[in-house]
Amino acid sequence: MKSLARLGLFLLALRTVAAAEGDLAARLVILANSSEPESVALAHYYAEHRGVPEANIIALPLPEEETISWREFIDRIYQPVQDELCRRGWLEGTTTKLVDRFGRRRHAFSSHRISYLVTCRGVPLRIANDPALLPTPSRFTGPFNKNEAAVDSELSLLAWDEYDPVGPLANPLFSLRGPETMDARQVVKVCRLDGPTWESARHLVVSALEGERTGLAGRYYIDLVGPHADGDQWLRQAATALDALGFAGEIDNTSDTFPATKQLERPVFYFGWYAGDIDGPFAEPGFMFPPGAIAMHIHSFSAQTLHSETTGWCGPLVAHGVAATLGNVFEPDLKFTHHPDLLVRALGEGRTFGDAAYYALPALSWEAIAIGDPLYRPFAARAAR
Repeated sequence: MKSLARLGLFLLALRTVAAAEGDLAARLVILANSSEPESVALAHYYAEHRGVPEANIIALPLPEEETISWREFIDRIYQPVQDELCRRGWLEGTTTKLVDRFGRRRHAFSSHRISYLVTCRGVPLRIANDPALLPTPSRFTGPFNKNEAAVDSELSLLAWDEYDPVGPLANPLFSLRGPETMDARQVVKVCRLDGPTWESARHLVVSALEGERTGLAGRYYIDLVGPHADGDQWLRQAATALDALGFAGEIDNTSDTFPATKQLERPVFYFGWYAGDIDGPFAEPGFMFPPGAIAMHIHSFSAQTLHSETTGWCGPLVAHGVAATLGNVFEPDLKFTHHPDLLVRALGEGRTFGDAAYYALPALSWEAIAIGDPLYRPFAARAAR
């Protein structure tokens, strides 16, 4: 009888998780570039496979380059997207005709209804630094006195009334364990479906769904000895968290990355640093990660482009089949990149990839991006037990 009772509670928990995921899908908004038909097709593909209403797709004529100027970002992405979200009732508050010094419309938002915003391949990736827009005097000096940024990171602040896009802005969701503050509730969590090809971008969805269906079964591989002690500490803590989740794995303590001859046994987790471009066994022809795999290589420019199979790490990792990865479009400074240990902690608690990515990220209006399906929940069944 007790075993039947436990089974009943487990099934009830699974139904609760499924209901919650359905609500998240209903409130998920997808942004595509209407100038690229395959971008719109990718948006519909994701909506169909995740049960997202097609009415939640926003397709706008956006620039087609990965790197754009601030003027292009505000005039052709930020303001049109914000206006459309207001028109459809996703953002709630008062609207004015006034604009700030960047040309952004002034609003006073009270709330938003968006679970996640998904940017599809074809939406520009990063915004180049514009010294003409830097304030004088600035609250930042040296390497932080710049406004280059990830498009997705700026879109995270669509529901904020006003902010100055210079230097990193503290993420109110970072390592947050208690109730959300007002600022935390105003953050729009953004993840990206992107990669070297349209097929690899679609595979992010396929891999996440398969990872949820089968569960993650495999090993972790962690590559230590980077340029700063903090990064090594995060990676060791990630290994400890994976051990606690029941995974076996391997830690490399040499100054080199894993050699190309390294044999990997179902690498469902990979965390490492510090090489500029993908190397080792991950770069070998024919290598593919198993379904649901999550990988991250810490490097300043790991996501400078997502449309190459050899440059940086994020694009190549997508090409080799990961379900999710994280990276930086420009130099962020180590302390402002995603913390892999916090990512593992949040995922292990049953959170979605979208929530875990923002739990692990210290700064917004900055350089970091999350690539993958934000609804992906690799440990939903485990957390329901």
